Amino acid sequence: MAEPDSGAAAEVPLYLRVAAALREDLAQRRISPGSRLPSERSLSQRYHVNRQTVRSALQLLRDEGLVVTDRRGTFAAGPEAEAGAETTVPAPRAHRPTFPGGPRAAGTLVRASLTWEPPPVPLAPRLQLAPGEPTLVHRHAVLDPQGSALQRAVSWFSRAALAEIPQLARYRRGRDCRQQPDLRLLYHWMHQAGLRVVHRESVGVPADPGTAAGGAARLLVHRVVSDQHGHALEVTDIDVTARSAAWTYEFSA
Repeated sequence: MAEPDSGAAAEVPLYLRVAAALREDLAQRRISPGSRLPSERSLSQRYHVNRQTVRSALQLLRDEGLVVTDRRGTFAAGPEAEAGAETTVPAPRAHRPTFPGGPRAAGTLVRASLTWEPPPVPLAPRLQLAPGEPTLVHRHAVLDPQGSALQRAVSWFSRAALAEIPQLARYRRGRDCRQQPDLRLLYHWMHQAGLRVVHRESVGVPADPGTAAGGAARLLVHRVVSDQHGHALEVTDIDVTARSAAWTYEFSA
């Protein structure tokens, strides 16, 4: 079974590297459809990671429909697996919405950064913040080969998000706020934290649509992601250049 690459992928979170190695084994049939994967303990020893990292990698593969889990263990998806016992974590029928810079942006030029700063004054109450209180802010841009922006996004996270989502909490007060942060699995992290999220998005056209490169048409998307109690977790504003980019909605059933 292939090992996670420890060279150029050193900045990639460990569970993504483990998931990538297992995904490659599944694609190359080194783990045949219906066969059982090694135990969490064996995988943690193989990849020199803790068992929680292995669990996160397996959960990602379950979300992708590549493996299924029942009382006997985790199996490669396929006819043999489907004929087995009922799975405790079935593959979802539809993908969750993706955070800006999601999987489909992997082949594009992406620039992302994290800062710790106050949100715009009107947003502070929605994010459960006092006026002027700083929070985690994510800025993301997708560029074409010439360097022109196809999409820009800025996200502000609430006090509840930083308290409930461990993967975000590690960025508190600027810790680990490196360039090119990887938040592509943000909504997966919310699911792991036991949050049932609701996405509300509004789409509009700016009053001055000719400000984009080349005078291209633009779409403005305002996204509010809330938990099951109605508390905002994230507020994102996205500016899409309609000349070269499309906006796709994906909602889980």
